[in-house]
Amino acid sequence: MNFIEILKAIFLGIVEGITEWLPISSTGHMILVDELMQLNLSDQFKSMFFVVIQLGAILAVVVLYWKKLFPLNSSKKIDRNTIELWGKIIVACVPAGVIGILFDDYLEAHLHKPLVIAAMLIIYGVLFIIIENRNKGKRLRINSLKDISYKIAIGIGIFQILSLIPGTSRSGATIIGGILLGVSRTIAAEFTFFLAIPVMFGASFIKLLKFGFSFQAFELVILLVGMVTAFLVSILAIKFLMGYIKKHDFKVFGWYRIALGILVILFFTL
Repeated sequence: MNFIEILKAIFLGIVEGITEWLPISSTGHMILVDELMQLNLSDQFKSMFFVVIQLGAILAVVVLYWKKLFPLNSSKKIDRNTIELWGKIIVACVPAGVIGILFDDYLEAHLHKPLVIAAMLIIYGVLFIIIENRNKGKRLRINSLKDISYKIAIGIGIFQILSLIPGTSRSGATIIGGILLGVSRTIAAEFTFFLAIPVMFGASFIKLLKFGFSFQAFELVILLVGMVTAFLVSILAIKFLMGYIKKHDFKVFGWYRIALGILVILFFTL
């Protein structure tokens, strides 16, 4: 039984590592996978697990983008551009952070449902296709992290609020927001990755606080296995996405979301 649960944790870590960065909704996929292949653990643990496992994915961003995120340069001097980048990241995290803290319990109780996830998968899939078609051939004006102003950062942060609804995708909402605000795909994706760091550390701390930091030994094993797997898979997923969007748009992810949303509706209503 324990070995089977470890295999489930590995599979969930793979799902998290892939879907956290691709704009297809990690929370939505995790909830749906749990419907089909449930961890044989308490509901309280699973509620915490599905959030804290994302820390493994977030650490992949820290490792891959350490030079852009660490505020000391090679001469051990403070890099003003990095400090300013962190200022924009923090500002962008405020809107979703406030709403998330205030409504976390309500959102989990009322919106973590298969049909809500399906609806959001389809709606944002359609939006990706429409936005990419509208922007085809256009030159977006923001092509570096330094060009993102505090105003644009707040705007992206407001779009991040939408991701509190499961099935939306945090990366999907913020990338769409960035593109609509004139940010190029690659820069919108990078800024989205960076936003995840304080957001997920904060969300994980809240979940751990509610859980009580009191793990049974096997629960801790399951959590660590999931996090390590998510970390390793995330490194590959991030590299794939950044390479992919240099030559392609996001429409393929839009079509995937629509197809998955329809399958979810059929599965849970028939």
